[in-house]
Amino acid sequence: MKGMVFTSLLEMIENEYGYEMVDKIITESGVSSNGVYTSVGTYDFKEMQQLLISFGKNTRQDIDEILHKFGRYFFQVMTSNYAAFFQGHQSALTFLASIDSVIHVEVYKLYPEAQLPKFEIIEHTPERLEMNYSSGRKMASFAFGLIEKTVEFYKEECSIKMKNLTEEGDVVNFIIKKIV
Repeated sequence: MKGMVFTSLLEMIENEYGYEMVDKIITESGVSSNGVYTSVGTYDFKEMQQLLISFGKNTRQDIDEILHKFGRYFFQVMTSNYAAFFQGHQSALTFLASIDSVIHVEVYKLYPEAQLPKFEIIEHTPERLEMNYSSGRKMASFAFGLIEKTVEFYKEECSIKMKNLTEEGDVVNFIIKKIV
C-alpha cells in the first residue's frame, strides 16, 4: 500500500486526537516500520490493519467507521495533490465512472506497483451509477467516504447505497442516484 495512505491516516488521527494518540497506536500496534512512512514508499497492508485495529481499540470505534471517516479525509488529500484528476468531469457520476478507466490508469503511471481496487461499472446514466467494488483489502467503507466527498465536491445531491455482495466484504455494490 502506498505510503501516502499511511501518512494521511496518521495525519487525520493527529488532527483529531493529537500526536500522543498517533504515538500510542504506533507503539501498541507493533508495526515493523515503527510508524516511519514516506508518501512515495510502499508498505505492507498488514501494517494498515494493525494501525486501524489499535486506533479502533483506543477510541472504541468500529474499523468500518474509521475507514469511512478516513475516506472522507483522504478525498481532501487527493484534491490537494491531484487536482487534475477532477478536472473535465461535469458531475460526480462521470468522475466516479472514470475511476478504473482513467484515474487508476494515471495512478499506475505514477506508481506502477500500486495495488488498487477494481471498480466495475454495471450501469451509468446521467442520473444513476451502479458499480461493484472489488478488493481483497476490504476497504469499501473507505470507498464510501470517498464517494460521499466526491458528490459534495461536485455540489450535487445524491443517494448512495452500499451492499456487500460477498460475506467476506471483498465485493461490494454501490448505487449512486442523483436526487432531482
